Amino acid sequence: MRFLAITLIVHRPDPVTGQQKATYDRFQEVVTNAVLAEELGFDGFGVGERHERPFISSSPTVVLSHLAARTQRIRLFTAVTTLALLDPVRAYEDYATLDHLSGGRLELIIGKGNGSAQRDLFRVTPEDQWDRNAESYEIFRKLWRQERVTASPRFRPELVEAEVWPRPLQQPVRVWHGSATSKESVDLAARYGDPLFSANVTNPIEPYGELVDHYRERWVAYGHDPADIAIGAGTAGLYVARTSQEAYAAYRPVFEGQLAFQAGLGLEPVFPTLEDFVERSSALVGSPQQVIEKIHRYHERFGHQVVHVQADASGLTEQQHRDSLELFATEVAAPLRTALPDPPWGWGSPAKSIPTIGAHR
Repeated sequence: MRFLAITLIVHRPDPVTGQQKATYDRFQEVVTNAVLAEELGFDGFGVGERHERPFISSSPTVVLSHLAARTQRIRLFTAVTTLALLDPVRAYEDYATLDHLSGGRLELIIGKGNGSAQRDLFRVTPEDQWDRNAESYEIFRKLWRQERVTASPRFRPELVEAEVWPRPLQQPVRVWHGSATSKESVDLAARYGDPLFSANVTNPIEPYGELVDHYRERWVAYGHDPADIAIGAGTAGLYVARTSQEAYAAYRPVFEGQLAFQAGLGLEPVFPTLEDFVERSSALVGSPQQVIEKIHRYHERFGHQVVHVQADASGLTEQQHRDSLELFATEVAAPLRTALPDPPWGWGSPAKSIPTIGAHR
């Protein structure tokens, strides 16, 4: 099994202290967390893309390019690239450039994106966002594989023997399809034989399990070998401590702060208590053994080979956050790497024979 740390670069007051960092400091925190993730042996670091409050992750290519220069080994993920909002030609140019700057360490997780504000910003409607996502991906996929592309899309000008530069370093970049609730994303992934990444954050396990089942069914229907399936899954929170009592005590203020934030938005909580949150959500809060057992339980339902955890402190102190990540890396991730399978291609870059360009600073 492989492990990613991801951030959506949420920029709002700390759920415990109520203080909000300056934008500059928040970006520096992302850089620090990426370097720490590499030092601790995480396999990947992901940066989301959102174009509305309270996120400042509107330019993931810029952030990931900086992280490419500050790291050497860790693979760099988008989480997710909102292709429904983007011109696929421009997205291709950005990510092909980033692929070179990172030494072939780039992987994409694509999706339609969430939120009405960012749809309005890009003039995308709920009715056409799925078609936009599929169309953009089909063009993006061709651009990555072909030197000249001809296409007559609905949502951008046609391409006639178009050449787009630079050509990528990886041939091709690996693309995962992010899915929270939609069968459309799952079907698109299965159609092209691409890996699936389940959000697995907001709800209990079963709705996500049903989407994974649908992915497996569609994968076979499209004629792919079931042995080639690769699945990733997210988690709703992270705090690992020596004992469950210590973990609950440290994480309770964080959870209560999150409840207060949801109440301020008029949202009804899915998990009304910390105990319910730890029991029924994908949150990894507890002792190392408890967290290991929970990941095993989710693996039995999903059959996934990749897990992502939160890269941000999200209300924990810096020391609590670091201690939790260290304990997760040494006493949770380490045994699970051998106990549970990797994706069928293993791990690493398709361009692994090419030296990494990034230099550790």
